[in-house]
Amino acid sequence: MGRVVEAVLPARMGTSFRWLMASSWVSNLGDGVALAAGPLLVAARTQDPLLVALGALLQQLPWLLFGLHAGVLADRVDRRLLVAAVDLARAGVLAVLAAALFTSDVGLVPVLAALFVLGTAEVFADTAAGTLLPMVVDRADLGIGNARLTAGTLTMNQLAGPAVGGLLFVAGAAWPFLAQAVLVALGAVLITRMRVPPPERPARRGRIGRDVAEGLRWTWGHPAVRTLTVTIVLFNVTYGAAWSVLVLYADQRLGLGAAGYGLLTTVGALGGMVGTASYDWLERHVGIATLMKAGLLFETLTHLLLALATTPWVAVPVLFVFGAHAFIWGTTSRTVRMRAVPAGLQGRVGSLYAMGVFGGILAGQAVGGVVARAWGVTGPFWFAFAGSAVLLALIWRELDNVAHAEEPAVAVAG
Repeated sequence: MGRVVEAVLPARMGTSFRWLMASSWVSNLGDGVALAAGPLLVAARTQDPLLVALGALLQQLPWLLFGLHAGVLADRVDRRLLVAAVDLARAGVLAVLAAALFTSDVGLVPVLAALFVLGTAEVFADTAAGTLLPMVVDRADLGIGNARLTAGTLTMNQLAGPAVGGLLFVAGAAWPFLAQAVLVALGAVLITRMRVPPPERPARRGRIGRDVAEGLRWTWGHPAVRTLTVTIVLFNVTYGAAWSVLVLYADQRLGLGAAGYGLLTTVGALGGMVGTASYDWLERHVGIATLMKAGLLFETLTHLLLALATTPWVAVPVLFVFGAHAFIWGTTSRTVRMRAVPAGLQGRVGSLYAMGVFGGILAGQAVGGVVARAWGVTGPFWFAFAGSAVLLALIWRELDNVAHAEEPAVAVAG
């Protein structure tokens, strides 16, 4: 058992990393419960597709509305205490929602309002939490640390959490939200056990707009981080366009139906588990630049292969490998960014990156719907292939510079 623990949580990375990982995994389980329970709660109150979609939008919209503010706050205050305070506030809102569901029939408007408040709180908690890893582990271990945290997102948030949330919702609408409240509160307690060095703060605090502008200027002025940020925005547009019609693609193109769509998403998650498990070896033996180039090349080919595929026997293995790529790429890109960004700007630059992720996907989903209506369910995959191929050709040489971005000194606490 000791060898297993050492392999997963190397002692050299310190106890603070172990507390961070424990908090992340527990909180991700709670958020995964909500991934299923939130839409189910909205759907139980309305069958209007627009209102159901609005419920999902209200959980993602806060990233675009408050992402920059969250980054500024994370660079101004004690990040560990910010995560704990916001998560405790989230737990309080969830407890109130659960109590209301236990005692009365809560209408649609309060449910939508609660989802928006919870989504807003999650923006501030996730932004601050994303700055903690570089504060407690050495630069050389950032890849391993990100891989472990990503594994928690995959297993807890995307695999276990939604299944638990669905089962609890069947038992009663309030139970999943009560369970999430307990898990989020526990995550807040765990993160307070970390020891982190004092963050770098400016000698005087400017206005929020000035701090945001500083983050924007630094991001645009750093060639590697600028390329990385633009890449994630544009590749997420192509990804969002293709994946926006995946449920229709599974039914109309592959003939799989609703159950088959679930199979495709599960296969991708299983591929992600393989990707996260192999990350340590890949980083040591393959190198970051090669991982980035190979990953984006395969993502481009994935769109082409799915556009051509007519049977699940082709699509399923492609999605399995794509799932592995998605989590390897996510781990690699976060590691590169964390190594390049000064400690005092981690919140603002990280929030810009997160906004690019969500904004790109939302834009891609809008494009995908239009393209699919005009050219059928394979149209978005052809669009994604063409767009990704052009983008990859433009940034191919620059990826070497991105992978070896300047690495500032980092103060580390064990």
